Amino acid sequence: MKIRTLKLHGYRNHSDAFVEFAPHLNIITGPNGSGKTNLIDAIHYLCMTKSFVASSDQYVVNHNQKYFMIEGKFEGAIRSSFKISCSYSRGEGKKVFVNDSPLDRFSDLIGMVPVVVLSPNDLKLTSEGPVERRTFLDSLISQTSPQYLRNLISYRKIRKQRNKLLQEYRGPLSTLQTQLEPWNIQLAKKGAAIIFKRAEVLEKFKHYLEVQYRLLSGINLKPSLIYQTICELPDSGKELEEKYLLLIDENFEKEAEREQTIIGPHRDEVVFFLDDMELRNYGSQGQHRLFSMALKMAQLFYYSDELDDLPIMLLDDIFGNLDQQKIDIITKTLTKHSGQTFITSASERPFDASLFGKNQQNAWFTILDAGITQKH
Repeated sequence: MKIRTLKLHGYRNHSDAFVEFAPHLNIITGPNGSGKTNLIDAIHYLCMTKSFVASSDQYVVNHNQKYFMIEGKFEGAIRSSFKISCSYSRGEGKKVFVNDSPLDRFSDLIGMVPVVVLSPNDLKLTSEGPVERRTFLDSLISQTSPQYLRNLISYRKIRKQRNKLLQEYRGPLSTLQTQLEPWNIQLAKKGAAIIFKRAEVLEKFKHYLEVQYRLLSGINLKPSLIYQTICELPDSGKELEEKYLLLIDENFEKEAEREQTIIGPHRDEVVFFLDDMELRNYGSQGQHRLFSMALKMAQLFYYSDELDDLPIMLLDDIFGNLDQQKIDIITKTLTKHSGQTFITSASERPFDASLFGKNQQNAWFTILDAGITQKH
């Protein structure tokens, strides 16, 4: 999958901009604060209906504008040519269009243009709590499996309604238990499907992680992961549903006391290791950085094998703390990969100008106050 053109209006510090990208490698350099990240963030927004930088749509709107609009023209193996546009205003909210037809469900866009983003914030994946790793895992799977995304959305709605009942009910516990039964059945059905899919994908993903960490680090420490969920996985989804319901029943009094659902994939954890060392507790800053980078590079190659269309890769300002050897490994790997890649950097030093020039597959852009210009 490739994005050929991008049009912006009122998107963060880009009042109005239009860019035509190269089909393979796109380098974007310029001073800090010039809008490099915002440019590739807009691509991510078109793919995932949200920013990877801002926590809310309202923070994406340029402070001099009442709304933002972004439009991208894409081409791929399945859909030869199509357009995606997104807009947001503080009064009307968010709207998404594919070929000028409105999407009623934003989730229908997920996976249409697979995307991987690698940024300094990815250190949270290995250093912070389980929410970060569940979010990564859900994003990883949702772009390859629409059914998984539907199950995830349904599960969240069921859990929300179940929690509401737990929080608002006042009366005998036996009556509450009876009222929860229909929600329990739905929760177990959707939750079991989510857990099984997570286990299946992580088993495949381990190999990609090992390859990419070994390539980036150049050392013999072996990365691995353990998926921690509600119980040891049985052979079938039906058995897991039955175990799930038993666990819900066993924890009923705790849930009634805490007024929330405490059993389910929303509490899963993925634990990362280097050899026998648990990374989160014992890893150095350098090991955390390399591991998080390996996770995202592994995601790129996992998608490349699993999907009919190659993903778009976005690398945002990751070279600042890397030595030249690591920079060369990453750029060489991405140059060999057939997909479209975007790299932002405040410095021009890491890049080989010979990759550009007459090579129309690659392009080098610079961003200054005057706007976006193509250097090569």
